Amino acid sequence: MLWKLLVEYLRPQRRLLLAVVVYQLAASIASLYLPTLNADIIDQGVAKGDTDYILRIGGMMLMVTLLQIACTIAAVYFGAKAAMALGRDVRGAIFTRVAEFSEQEVTRFGPPSLITRSTNDVQQVQQLVLMSATLMITAPMLCIGGVIMAMRQDLQLSWLIAVSVPVLLAAVGSIIIRMVPLFRLMQTRIDTVNRVLREQLTGIRVVRAFVREDVETARFARANEDVTDTALRAGRLMALAFPTVMLVLNVSSAAVIWFGAFRIEDGSMQVGTMIAFLSYLMQILMSVMMATFMAIMIPRASVSADRISEVLGTESSVRPPLRPVSRAAGRAARGELEMHDVGFAYPGAEQPVLSDVSFTARAGQTTAIVGSTGSGKTTLVNLMPRLFDATSGSVRIDGVDVRELHPDLLWGHIGLVPQKPYLFSGTVRSNLLYGKPDATEAELWQALSIAQAQDFVQEMEGGLDAPISQGGTNVSGGQRQRLAIARALVKRPELYIFDDSFSSLDTATDARLRLALKQSTAGATLVIIAQRVSSIVDADQILVLDRGRIVAHGTHEELLATSKTYQEIVNSQLAAEEAV
Repeated sequence: MLWKLLVEYLRPQRRLLLAVVVYQLAASIASLYLPTLNADIIDQGVAKGDTDYILRIGGMMLMVTLLQIACTIAAVYFGAKAAMALGRDVRGAIFTRVAEFSEQEVTRFGPPSLITRSTNDVQQVQQLVLMSATLMITAPMLCIGGVIMAMRQDLQLSWLIAVSVPVLLAAVGSIIIRMVPLFRLMQTRIDTVNRVLREQLTGIRVVRAFVREDVETARFARANEDVTDTALRAGRLMALAFPTVMLVLNVSSAAVIWFGAFRIEDGSMQVGTMIAFLSYLMQILMSVMMATFMAIMIPRASVSADRISEVLGTESSVRPPLRPVSRAAGRAARGELEMHDVGFAYPGAEQPVLSDVSFTARAGQTTAIVGSTGSGKTTLVNLMPRLFDATSGSVRIDGVDVRELHPDLLWGHIGLVPQKPYLFSGTVRSNLLYGKPDATEAELWQALSIAQAQDFVQEMEGGLDAPISQGGTNVSGGQRQRLAIARALVKRPELYIFDDSFSSLDTATDARLRLALKQSTAGATLVIIAQRVSSIVDADQILVLDRGRIVAHGTHEELLATSKTYQEIVNSQLAAEEAV
């Protein structure tokens, strides 16, 4: 997966990578040339007392060194650009893929894991590319070139290379094999830390309300300790790698000096040659050490690449049609909603959540859906804008199956106010413009007026430009609901879906809002999911949902006379109000 990911996302950076290769080759050749020049100075210049020769060759060494430095800097620069570009493209690809996911895929991965995969996992792959740009060409070039140049200096000492390199590879390889499972475990435990932290920050009010700070602190401490323990175990192995490398380097250096001294003594080797051979051996072993760095990073990057590829390779269960329908033939867009024998079951569930649901929500009318907790109301709402696909039956808008409509066209027809209204960080204006970027200020104030939000927005410092924090946490629950309703109204869709969107409003505000809605949305289709019966008494038709089935439908008066389930819902709410 790692290689496939790198090939796919580094392809646009071919020119940068070519520049990296060229500069790394130049730097490596310069590095290989320096020990030979150094040996010439010692053996010819110093031995013969030739100052001019020393100055000339020394000047060449200085120029080669400067060239090596310049090429290395250029290689790192272009490598960094390629790595940053890869990170940008992979993060963009993950975001695009996740945006296509249905609720089913988002739930399967989990938001904390998706965040980790688009940040920490991408960073691991990015660092691998950056290190590769620095070491990928240099390490093999120095290793192969060093072997050749060392053998040219003295063939009889070359057996030291044949011993040192395999020993180093065997020692470091045994350490790396033990690190791979730890890196995989590390990423999973980072997911857990993110999940726990996200839950605690999101539910901080609940934590404080139930005085569970100590319990949550202990829960985070356990997750944090697990990450720390895994990191320490991996760190100990990584720390063991460096002394092992240094041990082999130092023993090899001592062996060259020991055996080289005998050859110098018998006149078969010069001092400069031995120093050059020692330099080349150090270059060979250093290149192996650099390859070790890469080998340490590759397992973790490989784990991260697998996790990234898992997201990118997951197809949404809600797929766009191959030949999308742009509009209902011969019919104007009215937002009329039809469900025919709709059923839905979550993957692996023993029982379906919805079964044989059939109804029609007509344009210009209000259709209300009521039912007890767990009856399937929210699942039914998710099928309307195709956040899920029905497992049986069909959902139609203006006579066209939603699975045949182009997604942008489908969502353009719908104004959804979810059960938990969410506001984005920015201003009141930016949130209202979310559905219609070109809306005028008059349209924004009109939507706020209908949603009964005009008064409190005017009182906020800045009015439409008043700041809104992430999630709308700086406004009350009722204000957040009204702003979410206003956002849907600005869009002016043909079909409005209110998923228990009036639950945080007081009775008087609820009544004013419903009256204003009825006047301003004439001709549109309204679907209201409600827990409170008082919010739906004026609906043109009320559907009673029980255990995933529609058990009754009609007006408020008709259901009071004919539906026992509806009577129980009404009576339970009346009893609660009387108790208050």
